[in-house]
Amino acid sequence: MTEAEFEAEAEEQTAPRLGGLRRGGQILVLLGVVAGIAAAVHWRETFDPLVLAAAIGRSPTAPLVFLALHIAASLVFVPRSLLGVAAGMLFGVWWGLLWAALGSVIGAVAGFLLARYIHICLFGGAEWVRLTAILERVERGGWRMVTMFRLVPVIPHSLSNYALGLTRLRLGEYTLGSLLGQLPLTLAAVDLGAAGERAMRGAAWVLPTVIGLAALSLTVVIPAVVRRRQARRA
Repeated sequence: MTEAEFEAEAEEQTAPRLGGLRRGGQILVLLGVVAGIAAAVHWRETFDPLVLAAAIGRSPTAPLVFLALHIAASLVFVPRSLLGVAAGMLFGVWWGLLWAALGSVIGAVAGFLLARYIHICLFGGAEWVRLTAILERVERGGWRMVTMFRLVPVIPHSLSNYALGLTRLRLGEYTLGSLLGQLPLTLAAVDLGAAGERAMRGAAWVLPTVIGLAALSLTVVIPAVVRRRQARRA
């Protein structure tokens, strides 16, 4: 047997083993996500912004704990707005916006890459035709369509991460679009959380409330303006 034939035979024997290991890893990761979702549902009271702020605030490394919790929450369908409100209460407006925006983007990337690793074909059936069409439009539109997709929080954050991970979007386009599209709602949640914390201790709360509501309105105004411009072009 020649060396080339020996290597070819070795590769044929190794490939099924590697495929089996990969499939086993995918199943384990999927089971871990399902277990995390079940745990999040069971202990959903823990994700109250007041409880989160009180628990994280006792840690000497509060920003790192918050980021880790935000990433985990992004994978198990915990609304990111709750983490944004907790960030505003815990860190204030500016630092809260930094940590909430960073946690939101990293969590979105984690879900995106996780879906690519598991690669579950959830969107192949006829009942998913409409959603599949939306994902195809986002895929064709690159980071701009990702931004628009994120601006209107109709689909839950975690589901959007997993769904977009099944497209052929490049990671850079996805990350940029997610950052821009998620920013208004993140800003709104953080400012409203900071306003609530200020109100509880008798400090000025009107300005962050106004900013938060204005940011929240952007999730309605910007998509409406874009749709109107597209209709005029058509």
